[in-house]
Amino acid sequence: MSQPLYVVKIGGNVIDNPEACSRFLEAFSKLSGTKILVHGGGKVATQIAAKLQIETQMVDGRRITDKPMLDVVTMVYGGLVNKNLVAMLQAAGCNAIGLTGADGGIIRSVKRPVKTIDYGFVGDIEEVNDIQVNALLHSSLVPVIAPLTYSNDGLLLNTNADTMASAMAVAMAGHYDVNLIYCFEKKGVLSDPEDDNSVISSLTPGQYIGFKDSGAINKGMIPKLDNAFAALNTGVAKVTICHADELREAAIGAAGTVIHLG
Repeated sequence: MSQPLYVVKIGGNVIDNPEACSRFLEAFSKLSGTKILVHGGGKVATQIAAKLQIETQMVDGRRITDKPMLDVVTMVYGGLVNKNLVAMLQAAGCNAIGLTGADGGIIRSVKRPVKTIDYGFVGDIEEVNDIQVNALLHSSLVPVIAPLTYSNDGLLLNTNADTMASAMAVAMAGHYDVNLIYCFEKKGVLSDPEDDNSVISSLTPGQYIGFKDSGAINKGMIPKLDNAFAALNTGVAKVTICHADELREAAIGAAGTVIHLG
């Protein structure tokens, strides 16, 4: 039986809330065993862009990353947010190392091709360097990965953090028994988006289609679940979606929504 590995993704809304972020990092630091943290960006990039008089453009909740915005997200995600998380984890006794996908060549992408929308400097993941990541883990380091990757052309690319967490979990499944946990500000996947207590305790592909057709599952939850099912289909042992305050409970199957193949 393989050694367990937690790949945990924390959403930007939790990062934006200092108290919630502090509680989450304390729980993450106490999660026993081997672990990786992938983080989103939060609203700081938008706020700093506004101060620099750089316009934020969004399409269906996705950021258009032109060159000025790429400079901002690189500074904020790879610098300010990432290093603050690392510093807080160090204070909690967790020996973390802050990385983008470019560091050690751990996550390589290709610039998203222009179809109906030009997303700019946005990356679609091509490869995760599992050997390099494994070397860090064997050095007793906890990688904290910002939502930035790199291309063969030497470009940094803004990359979806949910997708990065899923790709990392899949890549590491050849070495570990991987438990992928998506943490955010809700208690899990909800059957009624207006009722925070309507948590679906387990979700299969058939149920997912039904909830999607009814509109109960919509917007940002759809790509999160698509990533979750894709991870299970490619070697990841377990996927859970939970509240950031319930990470440790979710790690033992006592909270959140557990995603199943059926």
